[in-house]
Amino acid sequence: MNAFAEPLDPEVTLRVRTVWISDLHLGTAGCQAAALLTFLREVECETLYLVGDIVDGWQLKRSWYWPQSHNDVVQKILRKARKGTRVVFVPGNHDEFARRYVGHSFGGVEVVDDCIHLTADGRRLWVTHGDLFDGVVQCARWLAHLGDAAYEFTLRANRWFNVARARMGLPYWSLSRYLKLKVKRAVSYVGDFEAAVAREARRRGTNGVVCGHIHHAEIRTIDGVLYCNDGDWVESLTALVERHDGRLEILDFSGAATRAGADAAFVRSAESLGMKTS
Repeated sequence: MNAFAEPLDPEVTLRVRTVWISDLHLGTAGCQAAALLTFLREVECETLYLVGDIVDGWQLKRSWYWPQSHNDVVQKILRKARKGTRVVFVPGNHDEFARRYVGHSFGGVEVVDDCIHLTADGRRLWVTHGDLFDGVVQCARWLAHLGDAAYEFTLRANRWFNVARARMGLPYWSLSRYLKLKVKRAVSYVGDFEAAVAREARRRGTNGVVCGHIHHAEIRTIDGVLYCNDGDWVESLTALVERHDGRLEILDFSGAATRAGADAAFVRSAESLGMKTS
């Protein structure tokens, strides 16, 4: 059954062909679940790709954290599947436990290692989380876990900082995102990761790749290969969408994280000149 055969939902403000989201990190205090839930309520699509690190199994092993808002996000995704949206889950490194269920479907959610998406204009995009191209995750897992703990500490400090900013009427600002863009080695890491994923997409004979993992939303061409990263819902609060004519765009929802009027923030993001388009 097609999602658009259902009666129109008055909450929906954006109808697109495809949505990709990743790195929600449900199960951590850093997950921006309220903004994410608003986004899921306001967007309608034929296919929803969950591109890894949806649930943070690493953090949940250290300490249990699962508020009602995280449950609401899961229920909303399952409801979309029940109403006809095709939901595809590509596990990442933080929810690698789900890789043992590849080939199965749960509540209408398909679990796959990776897959190929065909856009409306005929392009073949390889969909993968991307952690297999992260040398730290693959070759030094202890270092990856140490870095994850340090990252969580940075996010906790950032939350208190943004509480103060919100009281002053200022928008959300990500310390960890700022550091990643300013520290030379971090910038080099992002560039190396993007190039490695693009090379593999070319080797597979696809027109491009959609991934997550590095929490850095981007659409650009690398040596003739379309590279798309849908970002995350911890720092940047972004999603990648495909319009019905095949155009790809990054939607920035960060304005809804710390101020009222989430609906208005979403509309401004969808219409802003800062939206990246392919």
